[in-house]
Order: sequence, then structure tokens, then C-alpha cells
Amino acid sequence: MTDIISVPARKPARPHFSSGPCAKPPGYAPEKLNTEALGRSHRAKIGKTRLAYCIDLMREVLQLPDTHRIGIVPGSDTGAFEMAMWTMLGARGVTALAWESFGEGWVTDAVKQLKLEPTVFRADYGQLPDLDKIDWSDDVLFTWNGTTSGVRVPDANWIPADREGLSFADATSAVFAYDVDWSKIDVATFSWQKVLGGEGGHGVLILGPRAVERLENYTPAWPLPKVFRLVSKGKLAEGVFKGETINTPSMLAVEDAIFALEWAKGLGGLEGLKARSNANAHALDKIVAERDWLGHLAVDSGTRSKTSVCLTVEGADADFIKKFAAVLEKEGAAYDVAGYRDAPAGLRIWCGATVDTADIEALGPWLDWAYATVKAAA
Repeated sequence: MTDIISVPARKPARPHFSSGPCAKPPGYAPEKLNTEALGRSHRAKIGKTRLAYCIDLMREVLQLPDTHRIGIVPGSDTGAFEMAMWTMLGARGVTALAWESFGEGWVTDAVKQLKLEPTVFRADYGQLPDLDKIDWSDDVLFTWNGTTSGVRVPDANWIPADREGLSFADATSAVFAYDVDWSKIDVATFSWQKVLGGEGGHGVLILGPRAVERLENYTPAWPLPKVFRLVSKGKLAEGVFKGETINTPSMLAVEDAIFALEWAKGLGGLEGLKARSNANAHALDKIVAERDWLGHLAVDSGTRSKTSVCLTVEGADADFIKKFAAVLEKEGAAYDVAGYRDAPAGLRIWCGATVDTADIEALGPWLDWAYATVKAAA
């Protein structure tokens, strides 16, 4: 592989492999969006109707039970998760799980911002901590799918049905790609720009009945900014979960999300999305298995992400990966495939449902070419 090899003949038709914002759904074009609500108040009938429709579509595609509320909130997944932390933590002990950078960010919030003293379970990139050691008398914070490490929880079986604390799942790279046992989830958050390929700026907050009970019966010790306030006069602000957003949303971003959700519904909903993601991950697994210089950062296939797949590259450091990604981008063969800046040097290939399997398959020869090209120039 140290000799220059021929430039592959076929490029991925859509070389968008970023892990956020992710590839748009196949067939997407801005002119296909419904624009009737643009320039209108989001509180007018047309705005409320479109927001409520977006929420209804998310519920339908996610197969979210009626026990759980779903709302559109400010600040992407980060805003949604911090909203949950700031409004509900402090009522009991906290356990935080960190096996990648975003989970580590929630630890920082709990310790340095909220001044809590959480129990922290950490694992190196590519691994999970021991989930059986968690004390569920605490509230527990975790990422369902670690976008920057390529590691996910295997399922929800490790979460007890009779837990005392609340389960807080940062599920931004997991929803629409895996089965989620919603009876085990009290709080979940995500953003449209991951598995739906939507635009940024808005988060989605899902609350189970135990989370609502916490909100209505607990007042945190710290002040809450307006965009975090989910309770009015001791009762949940139900309007937030019917399309009456706390602050002004981008209706263009909402329409963009609606396009993706209608596309997903046309695939057969969640089952269709999972099938596409699984096929993509399988195609990338095949590429890795055929190359001795490529490997999975997450060695255990049972906890390996099927969306944000992180790969190791033999002998590569950060500079090598930067050059590797740059030559692919210059050729228009693959965009944004370098691993996350805090992760070990390697590649990260998004395999969510908005990516076409044929484009993953076409990527293999280009990875060979980039690897040989960068090594030859070293």
C-alpha cells in the first residue's frame, strides 16, 4: 500500500459522510420544502399547525408511546439536554457515564456549573463502562450512542424498570436508528441534524411521566434562564409539547425536518430507517474486514455504533488523518471523514439512514487510494 495506486473510477454519488450535520435525505432539494409558513408568526395558526405536525411525525416515526411528551426546544441537542439537567437534577444523587466527549461534557456541567458531586463512570474511547455497577437510586446521565467514539449501549435492558432515579439519555445519534424501549427512558434528547439530516439550532426534548412528575414537584436551587423554564405555576407548560415553542423557531428548519420525516415515513418509518442504517454499517464492516490497515475503534460489535462508525488507521497520527481527509475532499470523494478532534486519531464515517449504501460501498477504493497517497508523500 505504499505505492501510488490509480484513482478509483467511481465516486460516491453523494460523498457526505459527516457525523453532524449529516447527509440530507435522498432526493432532498430546498425548493421541495413547504414555504407557506415562512414570514408568518410561529404563533399564528399556520405556524402552530406546522410545528404540531412536525411533533406528530416525530412521534409516529419514533413509535413514541402516548405516555411520553415530545417538544421542540432551543439550542440543538446540547440545549435540550442542558434544559433537562438544569430543571431536574439536584433532587437526588447523580451518576454520569462518560465514554466520549459529549458524555464528558455533561460531567463538566454537573460538576462545574451545577456544583453537584456526581458519581462518574468513565471508559476509554472505544469501550463502555460496566453498566451493571450503576446505582439507580441516582439520576443517571448517559449517551445512547457516542457520536465521537462509535460506542453505544447495547439496549435498554441494563436500566431497571423499578429504578428510583431518572434515566437521562442523550440520544442524538441513536433515535431513528435503533429500537428504544421508551418505558426505560425518562428523559431523551436529540437534534434533527444527525439521523434525519436536518438543520441545526433546534433540539427535541422527550419526557416520560416520571420526568414530568419531577418537574412539577421539584424546584432546583439555581436560577433558570427563560429558555429553560418548562413549568408555570407548578404545572408543566403543556403548550411546549404541542408546538408552542419557548422562543422563536426557524420555520425553515422545521419544514426541513418535516421533509425528512415524511421521507422516513415513506420508507416504512422506523423499520425502514433502521434497515438503511444497518445496511450501511454492514457495508462499512465489509470494507474494514478486507483491509489490514483499517480497524474499528469499538472492537465489540455488540456495542459498536451503526451510525457514527469510528475507525482506526494503522500508523496514523492527527496530521496523517488531516491529510487523508483533505485529499478525499479535494477529489470530491468523501467529505468530513476525519475523527472527532478529542478522539484518538482515525476516521469517522456516518452510516445513518440518509446515506445510500451504494455510496458506502464506493468509498472502499477511495480509502485505499487516500491511504497510499498520504503514505507515499510522507
